[in-house]
Amino acid sequence: MSDNQEQAVAVLALNPAVDISYEIPQLLEYQKVCASRTSYYPGGNGINVARALTELGVPVHCCSTVGGESGDLLLRLLGDTLGDNHNWFRLQGETRLNTNIMQQNPPGQFEITSLGPEIPADVLAGITGCFLKVVDNGFAVLTGLIPPGMPDSTYRELAEKVSAQGGKVVLDASATVLEQALEAKPYLVRLNRYALEMNCKRRLDSIPLAAEAARALQQDGIEYLCVSLGGEGAILSDSGNSYHCSAPKVHKQSTVGSGDSLVAGLIAGLREGASSEDMLRLGVMCGSSTAAHPGTELFTRGELDEGLMDLQVTCLDI
Repeated sequence: MSDNQEQAVAVLALNPAVDISYEIPQLLEYQKVCASRTSYYPGGNGINVARALTELGVPVHCCSTVGGESGDLLLRLLGDTLGDNHNWFRLQGETRLNTNIMQQNPPGQFEITSLGPEIPADVLAGITGCFLKVVDNGFAVLTGLIPPGMPDSTYRELAEKVSAQGGKVVLDASATVLEQALEAKPYLVRLNRYALEMNCKRRLDSIPLAAEAARALQQDGIEYLCVSLGGEGAILSDSGNSYHCSAPKVHKQSTVGSGDSLVAGLIAGLREGASSEDMLRLGVMCGSSTAAHPGTELFTRGELDEGLMDLQVTCLDI
């Protein structure tokens, strides 16, 4: 058994959501469109990562906020998915509602993300205190959009506290929140190509260019850095090298939740003591399998076994 398997995995979901997904024939300006299918899912990056880890059989603690009637709906949609390991904190306002529109002709996907409610200081102290306690020296997942009114330094400050108590930070963020959190030298970072381009301030039009930029960022004190490339798979840089895994051919329905599933796969691989190649292979398979589902419906464990070891991983010698 890997030493990592003894360590807790905790996910902080400061800004969860109810994801509403509509399937429509076509968006028409100033015209009412009737959806052929409407679905509701528990969502937000943190909740998605926790759901994906649970599907992979990884015990996970989730600390989240819940607000208003939409928050009650979120809890009902989650059901007993997270069991007793879900510590939620009630706040004023409504848990945000996100909208995902899948257009059939021409094929397209449109996403609308809400900002969510502000978190009072006492609630914030309660949820972050709970998070730091349950993670102990394990894996602490900081992911997603921070609520209005919170400083961009929020994840950096939490990452520093996690590291000070011996924990390993898993970071998935963007923009200034990402830039500040990188200063705390997280253990594992996941970002997409655009976020990496913004970080290095140049276009990364090829896999070698993206891998070179990822390697440079990883060597600035990060143990693992993963860059998701959509249909081109993903890159993982570690202390020894960089690897690229091609994505399997799937019928893509929705990209919502794919990055969260990738993160969960990487964490599951880490806990199993897997090699970088196998970590990346599992992460890419989780993300791609999620993309084959509608809305924010995630992969199922049974979908991963078929074709998992057939995924091609290339050592890039960068």
